Amino acid sequence: MPLVPMTAFLPRAKAEGFAVGQFNMNNLEFTQAIIEAAEEEKSPLIFGASEGAIKYMGGPDVVVALAKVFADRSSVPVALHLDHGSSFDMVMKCIRAGFTSVMIDGSHLPLDENIALTKKVVEAAHAVGVSVEAELGKIGGTEDDLSVDEEDAMLADPDEAIRFWEETRVDALALAVGTAHGLYKGEPNIRFHIIEKVAQNIEAPIVLHGGSGVPDEQIRKAIRLGVGKINVNTENQVACTETVRKILAEKPSLYDPRKYLGPAREAMKEVVKQKMRLFGSSGKA
Repeated sequence: MPLVPMTAFLPRAKAEGFAVGQFNMNNLEFTQAIIEAAEEEKSPLIFGASEGAIKYMGGPDVVVALAKVFADRSSVPVALHLDHGSSFDMVMKCIRAGFTSVMIDGSHLPLDENIALTKKVVEAAHAVGVSVEAELGKIGGTEDDLSVDEEDAMLADPDEAIRFWEETRVDALALAVGTAHGLYKGEPNIRFHIIEKVAQNIEAPIVLHGGSGVPDEQIRKAIRLGVGKINVNTENQVACTETVRKILAEKPSLYDPRKYLGPAREAMKEVVKQKMRLFGSSGKA
């Protein structure tokens, strides 16, 4: 079916108490693994593409072409989402290329400037049926070339988050609640009270960034409190890399990339399937 905005399934996710995973499509094998898992689990899904991945893959038009081919073949709803869009110009470039959802990340800006930038994106995106995610607070860790030290991470203020949504009407709101991008050094300390207060006072679902490595019970609790979208990338990257390393260590003379990328794809597919079951999105397509 054609690519859809996240609004095709996120309102239902919040209403029914499940979450839809965003899985980053870093190359062909990632994309295949994600869509095959969704088909087998009968789950809606969100293809995520960061600015770094978009550049690596050859530009927004290449990313759209790849996502579109697999979505058109699929029986489950698929959104193509710009992850951590850094500017209005980048957001518009992706919308023009065919992205059905965008994130504008103004979390580094003062609140009023973040609101103003986000409102501008929402007005442009909603005019053409594209969904919008925004972020409040600073989520720690490293993603692509973006790095936020633990001491610079800043939790979202619930009252500011409610005001932010009331003024912007974004379709999904990412909050800094104690998760981090990349690998955790210890167990994350999620501030569930922030999720609960904000989710009870806005219509949009909360987004959990840095979902890789968060204990299952914390994930389930966050979903119960109003998280409707969870981003996963690092666990797929680790599954892919560990599989490739293992195969090449066992067969150092191997040179056909299909012989190690194929198994890596299968390893990632299992990760995605497990996450869809954990998030409760299996059977919701």
